[in-house]
Amino acid sequence: MVDVAIVGGGPAGLSAALFTAKNGLETVVFDTDETWMHKAHLFNYPAIRSISGSEFMELTRGQVRDRGAEVREGEEVTDVEPSGDGFEIETEEDTYEADYVVLATGADRSIAEDLEVAFSDDGTVDVDLDTETSVEDLYATGAMVRDEEWQAVIAAGDGASAALDILSKEKGEHFHDFDVPDDVP
Repeated sequence: MVDVAIVGGGPAGLSAALFTAKNGLETVVFDTDETWMHKAHLFNYPAIRSISGSEFMELTRGQVRDRGAEVREGEEVTDVEPSGDGFEIETEEDTYEADYVVLATGADRSIAEDLEVAFSDDGTVDVDLDTETSVEDLYATGAMVRDEEWQAVIAAGDGASAALDILSKEKGEHFHDFDVPDDVP
């Protein structure tokens, strides 16, 4: 069983993975590499002057792996079900268990629909401020929770928010992920 399973490897999913793995939670990302980022070019992302979406994704995946997350490229999640104290995640290749699940599948809300989470009147997944859905320990991020506000930097923030809430639950207190120069390896 892993601590955190992330369904989707775009900016939201990779941001969540970066925070959870960096802070000691066993994290796996299921990434079909079908992100809209491959059509993007980033000029409006903090600290980035100009980078193709594909290059951004490659660099971010490397950063996430460097922090200890497992990125399972090409392995599509076919089902997520609550199971005991966590979730069972099915792919065509295998079945996995996780304590927490972060949905980061862009505008594809089908897994959230199958899990019967609450939806807002505008058709987006209804989440709290920390992106937790009506199903405990299940988070939804990015385009699935925003009606037409689809920006990489917003999605990454949603992923970070989910991760910090998970880390706060695991640590038993409000968790801050704030690095200082002495933290750099």
